[in-house]
Amino acid sequence: MKGFSLRCLVLIWAMLQRSDMQVAVPATVLNCCEGDILILLDSSGSVSNYEFSRMLFFAADILRPFSLGRGHVRVGLLQVGTKPNLEFGLDVHSNQQSLQKSMRSVSQLKGDTNTEAALRVAWRVLTETEANVPRVLLWLTDGVQPGDVDQLMSELKRQGVSVLAVSTVHGNYQVLKRAVTPPLESHLYNVDIDNIDIITEDLREAIIKIIGAERLHVVHLTSHSAVLQWRPVLRPGSGYYILTYNSVRKMDPEARHSLPGGSSRIELTNLHPDTTYTASLRPEFNQRLFKTLSVNFTTLPDVLSPTVVSVSDSSPHQIRVSWGPLQPNRVQRHVVEYGAIPSGRVQTMTLQRQQNSTLLTGLEPGTQYLVTVSAVHADGKERAMSVRACTQEAALPALADLQLTQVQHQEVQVAWHGHQEGLMGYWLSWERQNSYTSSVYLHPNSHSTRLTHFTPGSRVCVSPVYSSGRGDGICCTAERHTGWLN
Repeated sequence: MKGFSLRCLVLIWAMLQRSDMQVAVPATVLNCCEGDILILLDSSGSVSNYEFSRMLFFAADILRPFSLGRGHVRVGLLQVGTKPNLEFGLDVHSNQQSLQKSMRSVSQLKGDTNTEAALRVAWRVLTETEANVPRVLLWLTDGVQPGDVDQLMSELKRQGVSVLAVSTVHGNYQVLKRAVTPPLESHLYNVDIDNIDIITEDLREAIIKIIGAERLHVVHLTSHSAVLQWRPVLRPGSGYYILTYNSVRKMDPEARHSLPGGSSRIELTNLHPDTTYTASLRPEFNQRLFKTLSVNFTTLPDVLSPTVVSVSDSSPHQIRVSWGPLQPNRVQRHVVEYGAIPSGRVQTMTLQRQQNSTLLTGLEPGTQYLVTVSAVHADGKERAMSVRACTQEAALPALADLQLTQVQHQEVQVAWHGHQEGLMGYWLSWERQNSYTSSVYLHPNSHSTRLTHFTPGSRVCVSPVYSSGRGDGICCTAERHTGWLN
């Protein structure tokens, strides 16, 4: 097995070497960008030699087209193991030949997946760099037990670092989802290690959108908002930006914002849905003239809540109803109507706009209900969605009492008491001599019977039988020298 892994490793890096000679660098990418990229590479023992080699080759291929060095793209590689290892920092490589050679010589650490410790190193590397260039943390992992990374990832993002992630197995999706910066479609990938190369172009394009020089671009869109991002060309305290935007159809007066020189993104809110806007960004600095950047974008079509209604926590007399998305800024109130199908009395509940669930109580067991959730929006529009929900069957009554009375040697009188409503009969079972078990079905009006050839220490069980199933029974054991047993 060790020899096989070694051959795989040699094969992968042979591919890398051939790629150096055969792959032409796209001219459109060479001088496109300026920023810092730190590769956070899972090098722990949960990653096989083959997976590690594939991830390393993938990272090298992603970086291949970029011009390196200050004023272009700086690249660092940080390995995750029991102890983090900064393989090389951001200022080490200024050309592709040096970078690719260094990546071919990287050895796997093995050990534990101590991502938290590695992120503390990443924090130091990325926050001590120039703040006026975009910074990217590219996390390559097998997704297995990444650890408690939420707080550290949040701190990095608060410092303006864009986090992208590639997971080669189905790890904890929620952890990865919280770690990356939006949009998830282009910043979070789950892919089989053998097919990881199919996302190379998409991931590289996502990185270019972040570190692309002199570009104003949209990084997140909803029906009523847009997040714009740009490469900072001004330093904090030196100059400012003027951002203006309006719909192409001039539906509103032109909006204008003045932003400090250290800014690199802004969220535009209260936009109209399904509307095309044009935005312009003009850096203002008295010692240099910068060109104005512009971008056009179209907001998404409007989404009115509720778009989903679900039921949970069903019991014989209650059901929980939930709905979404929650839109407290746009919804005045929610109305929940419910009634038994086909002709039950309809009941109505009016709820506050901040609520997205409620518990329906006082329901009939084993009954199907039609539940309708309506949202009354501030603009007068109303949207409703209905679901069918069933309560659970009521618990079947249990046997109330069971008594054994010794009549003669090896004979006992069995007496019981049950609930008569819906009763179909009783199921009686007992142990005979030689440990054989016998059973009999008795009429619902039966309340006692006599068992013969009964051995002391044998067990007797009686259960009530209803049309929908058997209720909980009672079992007794006849003990020696005992006249009654309850």
